[in-house]
Amino acid sequence: MLIGVVYRMETVSFPGRFESLPRVGAFISQAAKSAGLSDKAVYAVQLAVDEACSNIIDHAYGGEDRGVMLCSVIVDAKGLTVILRDRGMPFNPQEIPDPQVDVPLEKLKPRGVGVFLMRKMVDEVRYEYSPEGGNVLTLIKRRES
Repeated sequence: MLIGVVYRMETVSFPGRFESLPRVGAFISQAAKSAGLSDKAVYAVQLAVDEACSNIIDHAYGGEDRGVMLCSVIVDAKGLTVILRDRGMPFNPQEIPDPQVDVPLEKLKPRGVGVFLMRKMVDEVRYEYSPEGGNVLTLIKRRES
């Protein structure tokens, strides 16, 4: 991934616990604002990252206190890149189809809705896995022109 001029790059480690989510959200909010994103875009990125971190805790680690989440932010001229890393079970969100959203709410299947939400909230979702590096989820939100 080729990045232009980087204005800010920072990585913070968070315990894989749901009580970490407000701190993750504050970290993301600060980075998104420094990237010049609108209030609506800041909220969208926070929501996508919150869902991704919840998935890391629930699915990659299979519960709380089983690992850490490394959260990196890159602010550049185009907007914000968030990179989430974990050492949990591999899970490729690209393999999850979009849910049927044109059905009554009670018939909506709960699996895959969070991944769908992430895709709708950010401009790009990328996933990589390697035994050496674990899961790497990249979320990109571009500044509105």
